[in-house]
Parts: sequence; C-alpha cells; structure tokens
Amino acid sequence: MENIKKIIGSNLAELRKKQGLTQLELAEKFGYTDRAVSKWENGDTLPDVEILYELCEFYNVTIDYLTHEENKWKYIKIKKDPNEFRNKVVMTCLVASVIWMIATVIFVYSLINQAIDKPYWISFVWAVPATAIILIFMNIRYLKFKAMYFWLLTILVWSLLGATYLQCVLHNIENLNLWPIFIIGVPLQVSIVFWVKLKKYPIINKK
Repeated sequence: MENIKKIIGSNLAELRKKQGLTQLELAEKFGYTDRAVSKWENGDTLPDVEILYELCEFYNVTIDYLTHEENKWKYIKIKKDPNEFRNKVVMTCLVASVIWMIATVIFVYSLINQAIDKPYWISFVWAVPATAIILIFMNIRYLKFKAMYFWLLTILVWSLLGATYLQCVLHNIENLNLWPIFIIGVPLQVSIVFWVKLKKYPIINKK
C-alpha cells in the first residue's frame, strides 16, 4: 500500500509540474490546502476517490496512469476535438455537392446549346448513384455509421438500376424488355443485408 502511495504521489507531482503549477495553485483549484497537496505528492496520504477522479480528468489521464511507474503513456486519454465530427460531416457534404454541381452544369449546358434536342435532366439521375459512391467512401474513411453504410449501399444499387433503365428509355431502345433489370436488385439487396450484419468494419457506431 505504501508503495502505491509513493507511485501515485510521484505521478501527481510529475503531472503538476508539467502543467506548470505550484502546489498552492493546484490546491486552490480543488479547494484544498497546499499542505494537503504536498502530502499527496510525498505519498503520505491518498486523495479520496472523488478528488482522485477529478485530478485524472484535470490531467487528462486514467487511474491506471497514476498507479504505474512505467509505460504510463498508454493510459493517457486522447482529447478529441469537439469540432472534429462536425468538420467531417461538412467535408462529406462538400464533396457530395460537387457531384450535383457537375450535374447542374451539364443540364444548364444542354439548355443553352441549341444543337441539343432534349435537356440532359438525366444527369441529375446519374448524380444519385455517383453521390452514393462518394458518401460510401467518406463513411468508410471518416464517419463509420452502420445505418448509413446500409442505406447508402441500398441507394447505390437501386438508383444505379433506375438510371440505367431511364438512360435506355431515353435512347429509345424499344426492342428490349427493360423492367427485368430491377430483379437484379433483389439478390443484391439481400447481399447488402448479410454483408452489413457480418462485416465488422466499417460498421462501428460513433457516439
């Protein structure tokens, strides 16, 4: 027990010095006297559980850090930027918006160019699977939402089939019976369900 006290005291003193605080300054932050802090750091007494937890939060370490002499670095808590998740969402939306910007430019060009008989509204249809592909990649790389992974794959499959069907209709391919291509989506959808359930990555939910 005495050894644990010494280890905790030594680590508390080390952490305080790294923060550039005196014993008095630390004591004032937690409503104790500098004498009490001195006793903690000398290993004469231990802070109670509540203040020990508050000290860990203050120094951004775990209890395990305080009780170890070696390899303490692995018990340091990694601070997360509160804006990190928001920035990832904004970046994902920005990348997806590029697809729709391209689709809009194509559509506007088709309206301006008199040599084109029909406006290229189909560009917006193809933008859906293209956006799904981009969002799937961004979800795997950054967000890692299980539900989003499932729905994006579903959107990709059915929008790709729908875009193919409409493209064929626009080109007046009348000698083909096109609607059966949607049957392809059924086994693909079933595969998506099993894939998402079985795959461990990237289906980690972020809190």
